[in-house]
Amino acid sequence: MICTALTFEQRSPGEPALGVGTPTPRLTWAVADAPDDVRQASATVEVTRSPWGGEASTETATLDSDAQVLVDWPFAPLASRERAEVRVRVHATDGADSEWSEPAVVEAGLLATSDWGDARLISPAGVGGLDEPAPALVATWELPAGVRAARLHLTAHGWYEVLINGRRVGEDWFGPGWTAYEDRLRYYTHDVTDLLTAGENTVQILLGNGWWRSPLTWNMERMYGDRLAALARLEVVTGDGATHALVTDGTWAARTTHITANDLYGGETQDLRRPLIADADHPVEVVDLDLDTLVAARGPAVRVTEVVDAQRVWRSPAGKLLVDFGQNLVGVTRLTVRGLASGDAVTIRHAEVLEHDELGTRPLRNARATASYTVAGPQETVLAPHFTFFGFRYAEVTGVDELAAEDISALVLHSAMTRTGWFTSSHDLLNQLHENVVWGMRGNFLDVPTDCPQRDERLGWTGDIQVFSPTALILHDAAGFLGSWLEDLAAEQDDSGAVPIVVPHVLRGGLGGRPAAAWGDAASVVPWNVYAATGDAEVLRRQLPSMKAWVDCVAAAAGEDHLWTGDFQFGDWLDPDAPPEKPGDSKVDKDLVATACLVRSARLTADACAAVGDEEGRAHYAGLADAVRTALRNRWITADGLVHSDSPTGYAMAICWDLLDDAQRVFAGARLADLARLNSFRVSTGFVGTPLICQALHDTGHTDVAYRLLLEEGCPSWLYPVTMGATTIWERWDSMLPDGTINPGEMTSFNHYALGAVAEFLHQVVAGLTVDAVARHVELAPAPTHLLEHASSRRLTPWGEASGSWRREGGELIVEATIPVGLRGTVVTPGGERHEVGPGTHRFEVAAPPAPDAPATVRDYVSSDAWPRASAALLEVLPLDDARQIAQGLGAFLDVPVDQLGMALTMGGMFGPAAEVQAVVDASLAPSAS
Repeated sequence: MICTALTFEQRSPGEPALGVGTPTPRLTWAVADAPDDVRQASATVEVTRSPWGGEASTETATLDSDAQVLVDWPFAPLASRERAEVRVRVHATDGADSEWSEPAVVEAGLLATSDWGDARLISPAGVGGLDEPAPALVATWELPAGVRAARLHLTAHGWYEVLINGRRVGEDWFGPGWTAYEDRLRYYTHDVTDLLTAGENTVQILLGNGWWRSPLTWNMERMYGDRLAALARLEVVTGDGATHALVTDGTWAARTTHITANDLYGGETQDLRRPLIADADHPVEVVDLDLDTLVAARGPAVRVTEVVDAQRVWRSPAGKLLVDFGQNLVGVTRLTVRGLASGDAVTIRHAEVLEHDELGTRPLRNARATASYTVAGPQETVLAPHFTFFGFRYAEVTGVDELAAEDISALVLHSAMTRTGWFTSSHDLLNQLHENVVWGMRGNFLDVPTDCPQRDERLGWTGDIQVFSPTALILHDAAGFLGSWLEDLAAEQDDSGAVPIVVPHVLRGGLGGRPAAAWGDAASVVPWNVYAATGDAEVLRRQLPSMKAWVDCVAAAAGEDHLWTGDFQFGDWLDPDAPPEKPGDSKVDKDLVATACLVRSARLTADACAAVGDEEGRAHYAGLADAVRTALRNRWITADGLVHSDSPTGYAMAICWDLLDDAQRVFAGARLADLARLNSFRVSTGFVGTPLICQALHDTGHTDVAYRLLLEEGCPSWLYPVTMGATTIWERWDSMLPDGTINPGEMTSFNHYALGAVAEFLHQVVAGLTVDAVARHVELAPAPTHLLEHASSRRLTPWGEASGSWRREGGELIVEATIPVGLRGTVVTPGGERHEVGPGTHRFEVAAPPAPDAPATVRDYVSSDAWPRASAALLEVLPLDDARQIAQGLGAFLDVPVDQLGMALTMGGMFGPAAEVQAVVDASLAPSAS
């Protein structure tokens, strides 16, 4: 039995947690290699503390608890800069003791503004202006021998890259990230001990425009400031215990660099005939900064997490040199060139897709997405940007005659979250869909949760993360990432409580700051999802004022009748039946969506109040939720359960958000299933309904229909893009049309994670694995289908690995579950038998569910394996173009016996050859057809 993965707050395991923003960092550890059903009874924590410049001391604390996750700091608070080396030893319920864990290090950051001392925010003067080469801030510093420890605390207006004695500081990119700069400016802490030497040291801070000064949004407006600047404090302890500090101030110099242009959308231009940093000094100026806005980083920084090699290099029909990396990704290209003349230009353009066998750049709109280099001469040179990123699978290279695949690669950039969720099944397209979701999240979780990473947008759309956050928290340890973003959301709310549609808020004016249902609900939904995934009530305590403010804002808009009507709404955005130029024209009533979202947010806010002991708040918001629910039911739901608009999204919301009584729920589930059948299982929901529809079908006993919807390959469907070669989730179901052309709409992205929220269903229903961090409980309740041979989910929880799987072996179904120490489990085998289990691995063998019965009615037939074959064949004998047209003609005949389908579908032969239609149906049902 061993303790592993000792971490602090939401920092990543395996590396020191430097610069934490709390003096009492909470601890998390896992217990591995324990006997089955053994749990932690207590734990001993040892800390060796080292004040900055002081002597180390060791103490221990005994915790009489089985808590392993976000355990309160059991010692006196850390002082600013104090280092703590921590080990944990667990005492088990069987009397055994674990070995000590490997030590993990945490260091407090600068916890008070006075800790910054004389450091000032400085900006280049005379260089580094708008549309000028990127500047660098430079200082030299004499140090005595015997550097024992050195830390660089740093932030900037713009992006920074730091060199000390010519060597790069750390692995982070794009610091200090993107926050609500007026209220929150992150700083980072770096260990630079190994970069400093006795004698003269040179510190260079390169500055790029980043989010601070790049043109943003499709309006191409600079939103924050026109000057780049940096604030730094470099502190050193030498062997004699003396402390030394270099701070940014008016004594520093500014210089130009060979980065002649850079911005977020346009890309970067370099002139490598110049040195990276010039020799000529220019003055700097101290600029104002409210140090109270400085906050320590909470989540992971952006890093290179993978290098992807080129898969193919070729010439297009137009003679362009193209590169395919085989994966749509976010990052930069790295190109090695040699043999060129001084002054030769090399240009790399980036795009996600090809169209007509050429680079498909139209979806980028105003984003040039280009890296350009002027080389210094024939020597081998590695070309890569410093201050930009692209969303791409393909690149077009000009300026070189030939290119070997090994000379170009892609550096994958995103916030360096730990992967925590894996899914696999017997269905290759389903497995690829899951991987597409993972890659879509990686590309769009780049410091903020963006909608897309490639065009002139890349904004923190609140609606996207609201629907995707449960999936995000399954796939990666995103709690720190989302926790930081939620603080920005709260900072950006206006006095009325309205939440901007993008955070950080850069769509000023117009619709940007008006409350919008499902988008603004990120204020209530995302904190709750983080809490549910981690058990961390602190995120609720921190965000509860924001949650209440949002619900109060919407309740005021709804007024005394509790119905939120008449305001602008996105509704079920990107309903596939909406025209490309009107993505908000959904089938479901927008006012119904808005009011349903208010019920949900009020209920979640009440639950959050309960979780943190706010009984008055719980009672108020629970009462509000009930009142709005009653008003909604009276206005939009009939006594038998018919939901206004008669749309899939309307029913899915009503089912998943508990808007119905039991009898209504039965009707709504059946109607939702029929709507799916009558659309031949093509997806017919947008942003709001898509994450809900499969779960709603499953929850009302129509799991077979959910599987048909999930596994459909025609457009629109989750698997259609996979059949078209997609490696990420698309913004539109038909971003690429079947003929290989790009959707004609102005808004077409090939990397948009929101519709990938279905991955939650893959883990929790298809594989059947659900982890309830609040209750410290794992449930494995798989829903096997004859359409799959096996499925499994593996989750890396804060307590350790949990997994669940099922597979067919002959006439048996094998169900296996692994429960980590610290959690309990329930395994529900098909048939409903429940098995309560403890930590360890558990195996159950039950009879495999039988194959479905032969269809008796048209309803059964459309849900059967025969339908895909028959619908394709029927298009040969009926004057129709699509299987949906056939299915939509069956609305009045779902209860008709299947042997009368030919007569029913053709109205007795008036609208087609009834006998031929019935022959197709009969042939599809023959045993040989399967």
